[in-house]
Amino acid sequence: MAIPKRHSVLVADDHSLYRAGLSFLLKDRLGFDSVIEAANFDAALDRLSERSAIELALFDLSMPGISGPESLSVVKETYPGLRVAIVSGSEDRDDVLRTVATGLSGYVPKSLLDDEIVGALQDILDGRIYVPRFMTAHGSSSGGKSSPSEHSEIRGGPGGGAVTKPISPRQRDVLDCVRRGLSNKEIARELDIAEGTVKIHLAALFSHFGARNRTELATKR
Repeated sequence: MAIPKRHSVLVADDHSLYRAGLSFLLKDRLGFDSVIEAANFDAALDRLSERSAIELALFDLSMPGISGPESLSVVKETYPGLRVAIVSGSEDRDDVLRTVATGLSGYVPKSLLDDEIVGALQDILDGRIYVPRFMTAHGSSSGGKSSPSEHSEIRGGPGGGAVTKPISPRQRDVLDCVRRGLSNKEIARELDIAEGTVKIHLAALFSHFGARNRTELATKR
């Protein structure tokens, strides 16, 4: 069976060896022409703002700049057509539940075998929401390393229950710049990030504080 050709995928993980292994699977087994790598959250946001053909974005949950699945909600809001999923070493059931509640496309444990990871990512690319099998195992508080995987197609909106997190250090930097009256271009230059990344951080700040404009945002603490 021919592998369909796909354009670009983003892999954001601070472990270079894992990025390399996952990149191979994405190209060899899932047909991606280009794998864009990032080692931290800000770099990942920069890559997203620079490229328009990214179909799938995969984020490590423990990567610098991410405080939990909720950190990725603004990515979904900014790029509504993008499939965003977690690929993580954590097998905490709460992490999976928060991922689904945030509206992401799935949670893929790093402990899965290569064939299982490929199957999970294929499910996500096909429009399903992937959750690992340990989420349906009775009496289990965390995933077993040897557990096989299965997918679950979850319908409806993400629902409530997401835990409110403090803003990230980078978002705090952006907020400080807003208080000083800097424009998006000036913020990008001062913080050495892309202007598109500034816009994403601003969207997160507006949502976090419930601010309606920059003047109101500048008063928030």
